Amino acid sequence: MDQEKIKRGVELLLEGIGEDIDREGLKDTPDRIARMYEEIFEGYDKKPSEVLSRVFSFPNHEMVMEKDITFYSMCEHHMMPFYGKAHIAYIPGDKVVGISKLARTVEIFARRLQIQERMTGQIADALMEELSSEGVMVVLEAEHLCMTMRGVKKPGSRTVTIATRGSFEESEQLRNRFFQMLEIR
Repeated sequence: MDQEKIKRGVELLLEGIGEDIDREGLKDTPDRIARMYEEIFEGYDKKPSEVLSRVFSFPNHEMVMEKDITFYSMCEHHMMPFYGKAHIAYIPGDKVVGISKLARTVEIFARRLQIQERMTGQIADALMEELSSEGVMVVLEAEHLCMTMRGVKKPGSRTVTIATRGSFEESEQLRNRFFQMLEIR
């Protein structure tokens, strides 16, 4: 990530909205934003294979689910945050991955400029490819600040996206079981 370009861009943005970039409260803002962007866009420097490569033999082909994984991302259209919960299930081949790796996979894709629809599919595809899963289902529920803070201004509205792969795509019964498990608290 090019910190200097980000700093220059922030200075131009501040000047563009009529601010004085030498004002006391804004003097360090370009540097702070550059450091923040390094953190919130760290997904560009990571690959799902890095976190999904450590697997464990397990000859059971039952659903594994991790739900309510909190994520924060940035909309590529307005560069405003969207945030919510990811719910993931997969049917292992002969191997399972540590459950924290599912959350880490969500983070890799969330920490990029995104649209929710693409992110949902990227998570599902990564789990299918890297784990050789028999099936994967991913549901993301998110609130988008570009819709709640500006534009139509509808706070509390949530966007839900679903991606199914393999056996989840083929079996309505499996999808229904996913949704039943999602309701268990």
